[in-house]
Amino acid sequence: MAELVADVFVSMDGFAAGVDVEPFFGYAGPGLDAWIREATQQPQLMLMGRVTYEALAAISSAAADEASTRMNDLPKAVFSNTLREPLAWKNTRLVRGDLAERITALKQESDVPLRSIGSLTLVRSLMELGLVDRFRVMVFPLTLGGDGREPAYAGYPRTGLELTGTRVLDSRVVLLEYRPASFK
Repeated sequence: MAELVADVFVSMDGFAAGVDVEPFFGYAGPGLDAWIREATQQPQLMLMGRVTYEALAAISSAAADEASTRMNDLPKAVFSNTLREPLAWKNTRLVRGDLAERITALKQESDVPLRSIGSLTLVRSLMELGLVDRFRVMVFPLTLGGDGREPAYAGYPRTGLELTGTRVLDSRVVLLEYRPASFK
């Protein structure tokens, strides 16, 4: 059965976005670029919700840089009951219906890992359903306070996590990798 990895990028105070905040919270760097390149070069089926799909498709579908080209080439599945086919972004299929059933089927059918990027609502639902096998959190060194938007963990179920790895990128961004674990 394919593993499902959920990636979430957050500020220190747990926001996924903020007012007047640049991509990667303004902390792009060679280490982060290398991690993104490494992550997107792995075989995978990218999962996303409608909002993330629309944002990434607008950025990547017409771009010619290495990261966008790779994103265009990767197989993608967008979960939405409001989007209609055909989808404009290359290698993207629309998935409708019961999320638990559809993800379980994808995990059984796929010969590559499933990976969500962004898509806070989708990731929250996957966590509620107990379908996430690895939860990776990229923590950026800033607090957004009142400028924070999209609280990353709002509405999450209580979930125990076991730390399985850490990595520091560009001497400032911390990647934390977890597996769901039972409560002690």
